[in-house]
Amino acid sequence: MVKKLKEVDAVLIGMGWTGSIMARELSKAGLNVVALERGANRVPGDDFTLPNIRDELRFAVRQELMQDPAQETVTFRHSADKAALPMRRFGAFLPGDGVGGMGTHWNAQTYRFLPSDHTLRSHLTERYGRKKIPDDMLIADWGVTYDELEGHYDRFEKLCGLSGKAGNIRGKIHPGGNPYEGWRSAEYPNKPLKPSLAGVMFGEAASGLGYHPFPAPAGNMSAPYVNPEGVRLGACQYCGHCERFGCEANAKSSPNTTLLPVLAKEPKVEIRDRCYASRLVYDKSGKKVTAVVYVDLRTGEEIEQPAGIVVLSAWVFGNTHMMLHSGIGRPYDPRTGKGVVGRNYCHQIQSAVGVFFQDKELNPFMGAGSLGMVIDDFNGDNFDHKDLDFLGGGYIALNSTNGRPILNRPVPPGTPRWGSEWKQATAQWYRRAASMNCQGSNYASRGNYLDLDPTYRDILGRPLIRMTYNLTDNDRKMSAFLTEKGAGIAKAMGATHIAANPRKGDFDAVPYQSSHNTGGTPMGTDPSTSAVNRYLQSWDAHNLFVLGASVFPQNAGYNPTGAVGALSYWAADAVVNKYLKNPTHLMKA
Repeated sequence: MVKKLKEVDAVLIGMGWTGSIMARELSKAGLNVVALERGANRVPGDDFTLPNIRDELRFAVRQELMQDPAQETVTFRHSADKAALPMRRFGAFLPGDGVGGMGTHWNAQTYRFLPSDHTLRSHLTERYGRKKIPDDMLIADWGVTYDELEGHYDRFEKLCGLSGKAGNIRGKIHPGGNPYEGWRSAEYPNKPLKPSLAGVMFGEAASGLGYHPFPAPAGNMSAPYVNPEGVRLGACQYCGHCERFGCEANAKSSPNTTLLPVLAKEPKVEIRDRCYASRLVYDKSGKKVTAVVYVDLRTGEEIEQPAGIVVLSAWVFGNTHMMLHSGIGRPYDPRTGKGVVGRNYCHQIQSAVGVFFQDKELNPFMGAGSLGMVIDDFNGDNFDHKDLDFLGGGYIALNSTNGRPILNRPVPPGTPRWGSEWKQATAQWYRRAASMNCQGSNYASRGNYLDLDPTYRDILGRPLIRMTYNLTDNDRKMSAFLTEKGAGIAKAMGATHIAANPRKGDFDAVPYQSSHNTGGTPMGTDPSTSAVNRYLQSWDAHNLFVLGASVFPQNAGYNPTGAVGALSYWAADAVVNKYLKNPTHLMKA
């Protein structure tokens, strides 16, 4: 029997970056907030301490901070005419778990999307004509512009204490920064991280080729920092334990180090960990969500929590799954092209260029999650696509993230995969190798989508989310272009060996690529092609708001967290200053 609780002002499902931001803003507005988190609570002073946190086997290999696929996973297939099978172990992407979500174990690479990324269809149509966009490419405008979001990008960057160098402050280009970025209202809160030797070499080579290198924007603190919430962060120790780990020095911005210390003391916010949200109670005639039903994983008890506002602040799959399972919004049908929930699912098109130097000691063990140099010359539409047979692009970066010995064993092409020759090569090249990342956009395709699996179920008995996804010709051509440019930089660096690996063939769900999954509940201004409006408010339930990268209509060449943070502040501002004044209607521009 379901236990029904007293109504609260707002319920949030998921307590990562988006949930933490929304909880803080709603509590400041005087609302009582309940946040539901499926995983455990994670407190830096208790959980991210030395020597335990620097355990590569425990966290990087066995993925202790990640979602347990035995509880809930994803089924996968390449196309709608294939059968989908469950992922028994996450590989290509790694969903987070616990309070802090994926913000706990990320690398902290924090970019702003280009102004044209926010108005992509309009921009490309205006520059190249409508026929340049393939019929099966479902790219769309966000419904909100970069100029509208700039102040929210700035706010998120100050919350995180980003380290970096601005390239465009109020329209004035500054040397050393990214000349292609949208205008900024201010410089970064912290100076850039100390560059690695590999990063310096990359920057010099890129400059020599006429490109415009800049230090990667980092949520790793280059110096101690106190954010606007009054929370102190420490300076990065360059230990190389960022992605898949928490930070013992509080030097990596995460929900756990920037907002949760404040929320833990806020009487208007209650965080209920190990509470697994199962469905929304949906009043279709009233176009309203009345409650969230969840299971207390400690007791097995099923509980209904009524609320005036409901916020989906989980990851891409969780947000989309919750709307599909609760019957909110029309599911996307790839055969007809109609429907909105599950539509516009994208990932990220990654390729790598390995560089090996016979005469350079690069010391990869001294690194940080976002320590690197980047060029944006081939990102988005920063270069002319008129005579090219693809759209989109990405950044090319050399990041010195880690030299952890289990998973980081680079060897030149042609080296055997095991045996004495492999052992000799890994010893020879461990300190003399680095990897260049060519990270490209992924534009929505009609055949890539999410829906409910008809066969497999999670531990609560709900259908699993099914991912139908494959690379397109546009993806492969874009990857080949970027990888060739990266190999050119590697040659200019004087590398002894170069291993260039563009994306070919079908999408492979086994090796890790990135956790930059997007789409499924896309935003927009047309209810027939978007699940939420420009304020991230559901078209079908006026008190339901959906946060995170699931609202992206397509994925850009950047890591998504900066845009996710900006949109979270944008939506929170709309809820507090628009919706609460008239909480029975869809908000309009």
